[in-house]
Amino acid sequence: MWILILIVIAFILIVTNIRVVPQAHAYVIERLGAYMTTWNVGLHVKVPLIDRVAKSVSLKEQVVDFAPQPVITKDNVTMQIDTVVYFQITDPKLYTYGVDNPMSAIENLTATTLRNIIGDLELDETLTSRDTVNTKMRSILDEATDAWGIKINRVELKNIIPPKEIQDAMEKQMKAERERREAILRAEGEKKSAILVAEGKKESAILEAEAEKQAAILRAEAKKEAAIKEAEGQAEAILKVQQATAEGLKMLNASNPNQAVIAIKSLEALQKVADGKATKIIIPSEIQGLAGLAASLTELMDKKEIE
Repeated sequence: MWILILIVIAFILIVTNIRVVPQAHAYVIERLGAYMTTWNVGLHVKVPLIDRVAKSVSLKEQVVDFAPQPVITKDNVTMQIDTVVYFQITDPKLYTYGVDNPMSAIENLTATTLRNIIGDLELDETLTSRDTVNTKMRSILDEATDAWGIKINRVELKNIIPPKEIQDAMEKQMKAERERREAILRAEGEKKSAILVAEGKKESAILEAEAEKQAAILRAEAKKEAAIKEAEGQAEAILKVQQATAEGLKMLNASNPNQAVIAIKSLEALQKVADGKATKIIIPSEIQGLAGLAASLTELMDKKEIE
């Protein structure tokens, strides 16, 4: 009977002292109050009444958001800055025994480090140097927390809150800057518009001049062509007249005219000359004789017709 009871008690003690460590966790084990070992993921059994789990440690990356801290810049401006720290426990033993309250220690270390860094910066530098402040803080905190088994992965300045009067002054400054940029953009737009208008007028004048030039060239070429055509026509007409005259002379020579025909032709030519506007006409003596002969022939012809 007593043996059965002892077996049951031993079984209960063994079962109650079995521990399963989950993923991304570690157990710090103490034996008789002293650190003995660290259990990682898996099944473990501790000695009843002698061993105990001193601390269960999460090995995941953790995030802690600290309340805003008052800091003073180099130019004596007091502002509120809150920080966010991303950290991970790398050594459960050091985390358990290195510092009494790790979160409080990190918070105080963050506040003092932030005050030291911001104290070397002026207000404008603080507002524009977040990355620099984040990098410096991460480096300092990571070095300081190595002894506590903690690795600082990242530090971020969440909010930077200047005093109300500083915020009002900054808003006025930003408004003035925006108005200045707007005026500059408007002036640049007007300048570009004037340049485009001037370039358009210039191109239009150039095109008009080119068009006038082309028109003048075409008019000159047209006059030239007309003059050439007219000269060619006159030359051709003169050539035709000369050819006709030459043909007439050839025909006269071919017909072997007698003296009477020549006299009649001479009189016809004289008649044409007399029809002109000349007031004086000089008649060769040969033509005068021919004229008398022509008159005699005319009288004879008239007499025959009367008879």
